[in-house]
Amino acid sequence: MTSTVVLVVDDDPVILKLLTVNFELEGYEVCSATQGAEALEVAADRRPDVVVSDIMMPVMSGIDLVTRMKLDPELAGIPVVLLSAKAQAADIRAGLDAGAADYVTKPFEPLDLVSRVEAVLGR
Repeated sequence: MTSTVVLVVDDDPVILKLLTVNFELEGYEVCSATQGAEALEVAADRRPDVVVSDIMMPVMSGIDLVTRMKLDPELAGIPVVLLSAKAQAADIRAGLDAGAADYVTKPFEPLDLVSRVEAVLGR
């Protein structure tokens, strides 16, 4: 049986490590990227089951990442969960309007994030 692959994207190495460890402890296979353009390359190469991405990153934001993925027929079907300290209703709406499957605000409980990802995956 193949494991579920999660692509985690964050420019903060501490958050990236936290996400990686938490998903691995729950049995997920994790690949990672530190910015949006790298995430697009990893997604095209690895075809993850889901992407968990920070919004505020240099060069390409998480919103831009979602938008670019939705425009690519090869990546459009991969759900993206956005993770951000931006917690205003307008920010959340912008993320969901861009095509994100869910929006989780920081600070977050790691197991809550895993549960939200499982809900997006239909588990």
